Amino acid sequence: MEGGGRPSASQAVLLAASSAITALLYSVYRQKARVARGLEGARKVRLDGDLRAVLLEAPGRCVPYAVIEGVVRSVKETLSSQFVESCKGVVQRLTLQEHKMVWNRTTHLWNDYEKIIHQRTNTTPFELAPAEDAAGVSIRVMKPLEAAELSLETVYEKFHPSVQSFTDVIGHYISGERPKGIQETEQMLKVGTALTGVGELVLDNATIKLQPPKQGMPYYLSSLDFESLLQKQESSARFWKILTVVSGFATCAVLFFLLRKQYRHHRERQHLRQMQEEFRHAQERLSSAEGGEILKNACVVCLSSTKSCVFLECGHVCSCHECYQALPEPKKCPICRQSITRVVALYNS
Repeated sequence: MEGGGRPSASQAVLLAASSAITALLYSVYRQKARVARGLEGARKVRLDGDLRAVLLEAPGRCVPYAVIEGVVRSVKETLSSQFVESCKGVVQRLTLQEHKMVWNRTTHLWNDYEKIIHQRTNTTPFELAPAEDAAGVSIRVMKPLEAAELSLETVYEKFHPSVQSFTDVIGHYISGERPKGIQETEQMLKVGTALTGVGELVLDNATIKLQPPKQGMPYYLSSLDFESLLQKQESSARFWKILTVVSGFATCAVLFFLLRKQYRHHRERQHLRQMQEEFRHAQERLSSAEGGEILKNACVVCLSSTKSCVFLECGHVCSCHECYQALPEPKKCPICRQSITRVVALYNS
């Protein structure tokens, strides 16, 4: 603590940083908990003949947040895999990713580094249909790339290592970057994949559409079933809650430490003022008792014995030897409250 009981700059920065981290974690936890609660309260609907009637009765022919399960079916043409024969899908993502080693000048270690150098996503209109091949109601899926969790299956993956000459190796060591190669990946949402869709369900003329919700809730197109998806979001909310509680305890510990320091400093100053006031009153009593003459050589603690100790390093002569022995540890000068490192006896001739 600085003079006057105020916290030091480093202590204030520590408390401010801890409070800011706690507030940030709490904000993330609230958002995750809101998502989990919204997902738990989503309305479950079935892909059957009653779905159209449900939407006709709903306000605005819309269910703001609905859960629907079905299998992927193409509306028109399908997308063919570039590398796997007879692999058809409705979403295709091609990725080229660079892998290299980068020299860290701080840790003096080579670290792995990955960078996407090219990515292309192709889509074609598709819908969710009942798992059975019955002629039931289908739902057109809108804006699938905006889904928070779009389950794509990796159908092809190949790593192309870089070929390096001796001079290339020397140049890489000098520059601090060593390329490892290029990874080529193809991911697809294949026809027939079972999906759980969570979003806004709306009846638009004769077409039932699943689209991103308008109230800010996340949009899901997941290969997980609804219960697994809900458990995943609840687990994420619990994780952030634990981090928030731990950070909150750390912030409270720092605050308690600073308040305890300030309280002890306040008590010491109060005790010093009390001793000074008692000393002043005692001097006034002695002055009146001795006919106005102040007993200059009296111990400031007991006011009866003669001063016989010199306190170092402050140099004050204010106590007898018995009162010095009675001072609490760590011993401090009764006048200036400076720590006493050693004592020299005083002899009056």
